[in-house]
Amino acid sequence: MDLLPKVELSDNDVAEVLARAAALSGLILDVLAQFDPLGVRRHLEILEVPGTQAWEAKDRAARIRWWIRRVGALDTVAVAWPGALGAIASRLPVQDLLGFSSQTLILCAVAREYGLTDRRDQVRMLASVLCGREIPDPPLPEIDEPWPDNVVQKLWHLTGILNAIGDELGRRPHPRRIFRYLGMVPVAGALAAYLGEFGALHRAAEAAELWITRV
Repeated sequence: MDLLPKVELSDNDVAEVLARAAALSGLILDVLAQFDPLGVRRHLEILEVPGTQAWEAKDRAARIRWWIRRVGALDTVAVAWPGALGAIASRLPVQDLLGFSSQTLILCAVAREYGLTDRRDQVRMLASVLCGREIPDPPLPEIDEPWPDNVVQKLWHLTGILNAIGDELGRRPHPRRIFRYLGMVPVAGALAAYLGEFGALHRAAEAAELWITRV
């Protein structure tokens, strides 16, 4: 028997959280796009990374693939690690939370590549693709909280923000059933979780593109 009352979040509740998440995702993407600790980008314009001539020459589809395969693939490692626990992981909410955070970041990257920079539109897209909610006119809260300086701290803060929407996390695109079954195997489940989550990330990005092109 549940001792605590179940709270149903309104569209506005979800939209406010997603608005904060979209704002922080934008900052994280800016950092990732400019990240060049060794100064390589200034000297190797042939590198196909944000801020180079080679990047400018890439078409939109190639840029989106870059975000998914480079940044998304790295994020998915963090999402998949609970799979090492096997069936125990299915009882923990952390995988949905991390998966939702990763998909939020990549969907915001997809939106930017399409020129969809209006925060309200980004929230509508995130709500539709990740939560199955259609919110025609989402509210935008005043965001005056200080963001962490370190990109890792920013990512962790993003996860903390999204934790507030609880059951909504489970509505995101999930790994295919076969990967969920294989993910119940201890240790080897981490690989299955990775492949499943990476596939789910691809489907989420495709759904975001479809949403954007229909706006």
